[in-house]
Amino acid sequence: MEPALYTVVDVNGDYAQLLSDSGVSNTVAMFLLPEGTDVGSRLLYEMFQWTLLEGEE
Repeated sequence: MEPALYTVVDVNGDYAQLLSDSGVSNTVAMFLLPEGTDVGSRLLYEMFQWTLLEGEE
């Protein structure tokens, strides 16, 4: 599986709405995402794991 970069565009309760850099929308349960994830966060999805990227806006 190729690594993918996402931006959190909305948080609605227990779910985050993500948008990949390639334009694919995805809804993910917040408990699966790294602590500190919020609207505007950049995430890397690789090898079935989410990583919160620091310093990217």
